[in-house]
Amino acid sequence: MTANDQGDAPTRERVATSILEHGPSTAAALAERLGLTPAAVRRHLDQLLAEGVVEQRQPRAEAGRGRGRPAKVFVITEAGRSTFAHAYDDLAADALRFLRDAGGDEAVAAFARHRMGQVLERYRDVVEQAAPQDRPQVLADAMSDDGFAASVGRSPAGEQICQHHCPVASVAGEFPQLCEAETEMIAELLDTHVQRLATIAHGDGVCTTHLPAGRVPSPHARQQERVS
Repeated sequence: MTANDQGDAPTRERVATSILEHGPSTAAALAERLGLTPAAVRRHLDQLLAEGVVEQRQPRAEAGRGRGRPAKVFVITEAGRSTFAHAYDDLAADALRFLRDAGGDEAVAAFARHRMGQVLERYRDVVEQAAPQDRPQVLADAMSDDGFAASVGRSPAGEQICQHHCPVASVAGEFPQLCEAETEMIAELLDTHVQRLATIAHGDGVCTTHLPAGRVPSPHARQQERVS
């Protein structure tokens, strides 16, 4: 590694971290988010691509997109995630322990709901633009982009969203509020009651969320109906 490469390393890590935290990102979005020039961002992205930390993908089609070729998005690879995992796990667990000690389990639950609320808003548009029968798969695809390796299985009893990887599994094992908030997010996005059957955080091989056959309004949906 040259001296210039070493000097660039902190900025390159900022680029990778921004993608990890915000999900699939274009070079232009990264430049704006980090206050860098587009040329600088592309130089760092080229190096991250060469190192296998990120990869390029075509963005999903979006309603209302104008003409022209859509800009490619950059996502973190599994190899890239592994470089962050241990340090983030330790930091996240320490922060949540401090929060629990200061405010109790409800404070942890409030944080988990807040975090999942931000994720929900990122997913909402793409899920709501899909036909109702396609929404579980669209949600699974969006979750896969964020590192959950999600898929959808079908049976006479309904459907199951299966997450074959969980980036926060080691932390969620100690703080189940993270899994509970994620389950609530899935129910709200799909506008149906769901049941979490298994989680990686508790030793299962996959996180499995059951979606019943036929529409069963979620508690959130019923509350909205009462309000209206």
